[in-house]
Amino acid sequence: MKRSEDKIPSSLDQKLDKEVPSGNGVAPAVSLHNGPIDEMDLDEPQVNGTHTNGVQSGKRKAVEDKNTKAEEESEDDSDDQPVPLFQKRQRVSTGNARKRKTIVSSESESDDIPIQQKRSTTKRLSTGTAKAKQAAEAEELKHEKEEVEKHAEKEAKALREADKAKAAPKSAKRRKSVKKQESSDESDEAPVAKRKRTSKGKEPVAPTKKKTPAKKQAKNEESSEDVKPASRKTAKATSAKGKKAITNGKTSAKGKAVKAAAPDGDDDPEDPEGEGEEEEEYRWWEDTAKGDGSEKWKTLEHAGVVFPPPYEPLPEDVKMLYEGVPVTLKPEAEEVAGFFGAMLNSTVNVSNKTFIKNFFNDFKEVLSKTGGAVGPDGKKIKIKEFEKCDFTPIFNYYEEKRAEKKALPAAEKKRLKAEKDAAEAPYQYCLWDGRKEKVGNFRVEPPGLFRGRGEHPKTGHLKKRVQPEQITINIGETATVPAPPAGHRWKEVRHDHTGTWLAMWQENINGAYKYVMLSANSAIKGQSDYNKFEKARELKKHIDRIRKDYRRNLKSELMVERQTATAVYLIDQLALRAGNEKGEDEADTVGCCSLKFEHVTLKPPNIVIFDFLGKDSIRFYQEIEIDEQVFKNLKIFKKEPKVEGDEIFDRLKTTQLNKHLSDYMPGLTAKVFRTYNASWTMAEELRKMKSTGTIADKLKDYTEANRRVAILCNHKRTIPASHEGAMEKLGNQIKGLKYQKWRIKQMMINLDSKIKKKKGADFFKLDEDLDEEWILQHQEALVKEQREKIEKKFQKENEKLVEGGEKEMKASELQERMKVADEMEEQFKKENRTKKVEAEGKSPTIDKLKANLEKIEQRIETMNAQAESRESTKEVALGTSKINYIDPRLTVVFSKKFDVPIERLFSKTLREKFDWAIKSVDENWEF
Repeated sequence: MKRSEDKIPSSLDQKLDKEVPSGNGVAPAVSLHNGPIDEMDLDEPQVNGTHTNGVQSGKRKAVEDKNTKAEEESEDDSDDQPVPLFQKRQRVSTGNARKRKTIVSSESESDDIPIQQKRSTTKRLSTGTAKAKQAAEAEELKHEKEEVEKHAEKEAKALREADKAKAAPKSAKRRKSVKKQESSDESDEAPVAKRKRTSKGKEPVAPTKKKTPAKKQAKNEESSEDVKPASRKTAKATSAKGKKAITNGKTSAKGKAVKAAAPDGDDDPEDPEGEGEEEEEYRWWEDTAKGDGSEKWKTLEHAGVVFPPPYEPLPEDVKMLYEGVPVTLKPEAEEVAGFFGAMLNSTVNVSNKTFIKNFFNDFKEVLSKTGGAVGPDGKKIKIKEFEKCDFTPIFNYYEEKRAEKKALPAAEKKRLKAEKDAAEAPYQYCLWDGRKEKVGNFRVEPPGLFRGRGEHPKTGHLKKRVQPEQITINIGETATVPAPPAGHRWKEVRHDHTGTWLAMWQENINGAYKYVMLSANSAIKGQSDYNKFEKARELKKHIDRIRKDYRRNLKSELMVERQTATAVYLIDQLALRAGNEKGEDEADTVGCCSLKFEHVTLKPPNIVIFDFLGKDSIRFYQEIEIDEQVFKNLKIFKKEPKVEGDEIFDRLKTTQLNKHLSDYMPGLTAKVFRTYNASWTMAEELRKMKSTGTIADKLKDYTEANRRVAILCNHKRTIPASHEGAMEKLGNQIKGLKYQKWRIKQMMINLDSKIKKKKGADFFKLDEDLDEEWILQHQEALVKEQREKIEKKFQKENEKLVEGGEKEMKASELQERMKVADEMEEQFKKENRTKKVEAEGKSPTIDKLKANLEKIEQRIETMNAQAESRESTKEVALGTSKINYIDPRLTVVFSKKFDVPIERLFSKTLREKFDWAIKSVDENWEF
């Protein structure tokens, strides 16, 4: 491992200054390309030196769909949680059908290309007009980033000045108290000077004989806090358990739930017996004082975990084939064969050589332990080669089972779901300090084949069935310990009051611990989110000093100082992770401190291409325009004798970086910068915003603000594989509305032939987007859709009749109902033949048709806005910014300030997750 020199010679700096002259100040970083751009194509990715042998387009689409769903469910961006979406999205799509030019090889193959060669390949990234447009956009973004940073620096100074001003009278009051104490307490031997002396600028606190009243003390403590929510004063109004009396759901100004006063002193005239009271709502955000303590609960009760059902053996006539011969396996081995057989339609995995290799090794190990395979003649068959295995009979069996389940009547599905819900009901909630809290993930993971994210080296390995003997239960001392399954016992029962988990076990793939935790909308999870965003708000006071220091140290002669400054620049500007150590059997993932020679390609004068596997093996590929001095520093960090495999930041470790950051602010880490930058930028966008018009117009403004945040904070992504299909579907919906609009206009002519002359022929023309072939296809689709609706409604009504003990309707009734679709089909044929459309509906009039026309035109306008928004945000991870990094209270501020329903901004899942934010701020709240 080659190491950098301790000091950087001034001659080297001077030489690089001539090659790449530095600008005035330190320029912010701007992303130019995210993921390999459209005009490119990649060689097959490699894993551990072997090609992944699969249909890449299918793989990328599957990954993209999975990540899209994950956006809504993502809960936390902390480094020990699943990968943040901006890195999830940064994958290389190879599914585009267009022919592309090869620009750069895949992640593993490119590691073998010398840096000079890499540099030459990247020169073809863009040319001509595209390059000019790219430069203009970069310049605009750079200017906007500079303005945002300047305002942040002014704000930081103002906040510190305000804190000093607030602390000054308190300090004077305390000094006066010290003098008074000194004169009245002769027995106090300690000198006043000693008592006044403090460390690190903290205010001196003089000892007093008289105890400060609790109420006054609480007030003093409150005023000394740097960052508290608007409703912080209500902490004193809560009980010892943090509960408040719930009344009619109204809340007083102090944050307590208040019941409306009843006449004549009757506490509750409507409910004298105290029945039917609403369940208490624990508004923890109004009592954050105990959120930072080590003890998380006093009493805890829960029902434990739900285990997956035991394995159900295959029927006798369903067997795996080896060299065309059916073989009998023991249940343990048959279950593993079933895991692979059931997923034969997942080409992403079953064509992946690493996946196959790992699966087959584990399968053979299970075969060895269970006695192997037996042929039809009772003789043992040695299974040696994967290529001779045929899992098709197993796949066909499971496909039939899936089809049977899908074909179940709705009533039967409803019954089965009700049974499942009833069985799991005791596990869905726990009692946490006497409060009913929802449990997030009470089910133990079922056995199966590990898939992993990205190009994980352990993909395909067997995830073994978790036994009760592996599970540790965390519960209160006085609570009843849930009983393990018959014949089993728990590994351990703990009473850990500092833990927020209910149960845990260690999985066998990566040796990671899995935890049963509370749901996203629980007080504990909410407090975690709240603390994360409050930590980002605290960074507001220090960001100017941090940036000033790293900008200065970018030219330090000490290598360690220059590497630290460069790393902080990259973390602040590019939202890079700090990077952690990893074991030999873990995926080769990196962060800022663990970047290696081959992960960074330099392209003069100041463009850097980052290409590496980030957290959870997700590829991070970005072309960034950075400050010239940072570019020169990276060139110094990569200079000879360093070669591939050597670390760029060889003088800096993650622990050193975190220690450096914590010197500015306790608890400051790389991830706090991501949250701060996104939230601060969004706050700036809201300050400038003057949203008017319809709800759709306001949502467009919000999306545009979110898009600006995502771009400025580097939350870009590769275009989703599903984008083209989604846009085509939306386009067809718009065309369908245009066709409907044309039909209504023709109906107007049918009612009043003179209207054509009044309105002019152009008003009644068919839209240019519509042609005869498309109209015929659309009419066919409308008729098919009508038939499906009729059939579905018929089936539902029959199910209800059966449930009520009545006879089903006959098939003749369905045929009768289908006449509506038949008439529609005939109507379309007549219209195509005569080129005339008869007026439809009950008592049609010109006025009614005009009203319908206006409604359709408004729908078209709304959908066009949606299409425009989707197209403009196709390369931006909006969900990443909104869910993980932008303080949700800012979205609530937008909602309340511009009268946009919060339901249009947050899904049901997110409304539950951010319930604390929705209920804790008004439109005047500031980040």
